[in-house]
Amino acid sequence: MDVYGIIGNPVEHSLSPPMHQAAFDELGIDATFVTFEAEEDRIEDAFRGAEALGIDGLTVTLPFKHDAFEFVEPTKSVRRVGAVNTIDFTDDGPVGYNTDMTGTLSAFEHHDVALDGTSAVVVGAGGAARALAFGFEEAGADVAVVNRTESKAHDLADEVPRASGHGLDELPDLMADADVVANATSVGLESDESVAPADAWHGDCVAFDAVYKPLETRFLADAAAAGAQTIDGAWMLLFQGVDAFEMWTGEDAPVDVMNEALRSHL
Repeated sequence: MDVYGIIGNPVEHSLSPPMHQAAFDELGIDATFVTFEAEEDRIEDAFRGAEALGIDGLTVTLPFKHDAFEFVEPTKSVRRVGAVNTIDFTDDGPVGYNTDMTGTLSAFEHHDVALDGTSAVVVGAGGAARALAFGFEEAGADVAVVNRTESKAHDLADEVPRASGHGLDELPDLMADADVVANATSVGLESDESVAPADAWHGDCVAFDAVYKPLETRFLADAAAAGAQTIDGAWMLLFQGVDAFEMWTGEDAPVDVMNEALRSHL
């Protein structure tokens, strides 16, 4: 039996195990997907141990996405983003990928949203924001990075071609001309808050929220009320898992089955 898993801390409430297990079962693949909660001061031991034990693949979640970079051969996109969320243990050693970025682009493609030539606003400057900013730029968008600590927005923007950094006070003006507005902060996570002013939304844009608990955040509800198209955070989670599954197995992922398993646990 092949063994895959997710490593993080905390990790017990991860939705990756039911999503991936449903895919393995649907395709008749003899594999299991488990959780590994590692101590932060022993993460090197955890990664080396997974390789030594013959684990076939890992997804990596907080707080270890940057630590993982040190233990893998990074792909080009990983070198740009500086974080790893998926590891494939190959015969030549562990290879690191960032399917947060590719998964987000797949989510937009699934909703028939073309990003080339658009103006995208990314709120946040952490790991999710990095994946979104680099992903949007790679897809052909001009990116405005907005953050409460403006210096962090400028730091990220300096790394991303065709990107600019801004303070949170500039968000309403940026939203007025935006084709895409993405929340990459934790604001709205299991709370009725939004990082964006409700009256700044307009109907000619797409709203994406990386938060998926709840599925309809205040950010998305305000956008929908203004007539904007919305994409919830579970789509990003789904398609990063789809990319990882296909990388590990070489099989086409049963997307509908994975989506049903994911949403049934939300």
